This record gives sequence, C-alpha cells and structure tokens, in this order.
Amino acid sequence: MRSSVLPVLTVIGLILAIWYVGSVAMNQKWTRDQAARTGAELTFAQIVADTMNQRRPLLPPPHQVASALWDGVTKEPVTSRRSLVYHSWITIEATLAGFSLGLVIGVSMAVGIVYFRVLDASLMPWAVISQTIPIIALAPMIVVLSNSLGLGERLGVENRLVSKAIIAAYLSFFPVLVGMVKGLRSPDSMQTDLLTTYNATGWQSFAKLRLPASMPYLFASLKVAIAAALVGAIVGELPTGAVEGLGARMLVASQFGQPLLMWASLFAAAIVAGLLIIVVGGIERLAARRMGVRP
Repeated sequence: MRSSVLPVLTVIGLILAIWYVGSVAMNQKWTRDQAARTGAELTFAQIVADTMNQRRPLLPPPHQVASALWDGVTKEPVTSRRSLVYHSWITIEATLAGFSLGLVIGVSMAVGIVYFRVLDASLMPWAVISQTIPIIALAPMIVVLSNSLGLGERLGVENRLVSKAIIAAYLSFFPVLVGMVKGLRSPDSMQTDLLTTYNATGWQSFAKLRLPASMPYLFASLKVAIAAALVGAIVGELPTGAVEGLGARMLVASQFGQPLLMWASLFAAAIVAGLLIIVVGGIERLAARRMGVRP
C-alpha cells in the first residue's frame, strides 16, 4: 500500500506546490497595483495572503477552486441551473449518447475491416485522416448541418443534443475502431487453424475466438473513447449557444470574468470523466468474468 500510494501523493503534493507558487506569481500584480494606488507598502507575507483570496484571480489557488467546486455541488439544489450537478448531468447525457453512437460505428467498421480487405484498404485510411481535422473547426459545421436537416425533430429530441452527440461520436469512434481491429486480429494462426480443423463456421470463429480475444483491447479503447466523448460533448456546447452543460458553464464564466466558476466547472468535468472511466472499468470486469477472459 505504501509503495503505491506514496508516489501518487508525492506527485500530487508537487503539483499543488507548483500551483500555489504560480498563483502567487500571477496574482501579485493586482495586489501590488492596489497597494501602489494607496501608497502602502506590503510585506511578502501580506502579498501572499492577498493572492490567496482574490475575487477574480488570474490563477485561482487550489483551495479557492475546491471551495467553488464544493459550493457548486452542495449549496444548490441539483435541479437548479446554478448547480454543477445539474450541468454535469446535461453533459453526461450528450456524452453517453455520442459514446453509444461511436461504439456502434467503431465496432461495425472494425468487423468490416477485419473480414473484408476492400474495407481495410478504403475505410481505415479515411478514418485516420478524419482525426486530423480540428474538432473546434468541425463542430460549427456539424451544428449547422444537423439543424438544417432537422435531425432532432425526426428523432424526437433537441437539436442541441443531436449535434453534441454527433461531435462526441466523432471523437470516440476512432479509439474503438483501432482497439477493436487490433483485438479481432490478435488470435494467432495456431488458434485459427484449430478452429478450421474443427470445421467451425465464420460466425463460430468470431463468437468463440475473435470476440473474446478482443475484449481486453476493446475495453482499453473504451476508456479512452468515453473521455474523448466527454470532450466532444463539452466542445459541442460552445458553438450551439447552449446555456446548460459544463461547456456552457465554462463559456459563461469566461465571458463574465468568473475564473473560480470556470475552474470549478473544469474540475467537475475531470471528475465526471474519472467516474465514467471507473464505470467502464467495472463493466470490463463483469464482461471479462462472463466471457471467461479472466478467472
């Protein structure tokens, strides 16, 4: 326990120390300017104390961010638009929708690429090229197209949710595709030859060998994909004019000069990402035990 926890605590302590030093260095200009206007001379201790409690610091110290995050989570009802829990749930909805869509697309493309050479030669290069396009430039185009086609009305949901889900799926399908292709191709020739000897059909080979062998690769990619889907959902909230969601909360905080709210929303997004990855890890353990990949 000590050998695993101590390095983590050391890194966290180092990050906090650098963060506090950076807060003092970046926030002291405001303190010195205010003191110069009144003709007061401040000691270093007074400067440090003031930089730790400014209302609009350039770089909020960790305790201010933690306090703002705690207030946003606990001091407002979860149904209030001032609650970070409420905005987190809005972002989670788009994340899960986009992640599910990206999972279906990624797995379907991977199966086609593994079993059909023409798809391997045609789809895989385009999938790689698609990830070179900056999502911040592509997101407004996706929003305009989804709104003009009326995808939300056809599916019975809000257009904003559809556009955010598409952006999230765009970022999440590629890790799934790469991991699944690698996993489906992981069985060696001896294993495939054995199934051929048993006169196994293509479906039996897929269900009994390739699919179970791909599970470790798939779930490793799913942990990356769920985090990428969250990033896509947050980015998708920026050009849609959304007033709900963590991305919209960050944008509002930036526009109205509320750095504490912006940092609290940022850390809320990081916590949501961690929780989603933990959920995927739990599903991985259940699936692996069910399919016999692990004892």
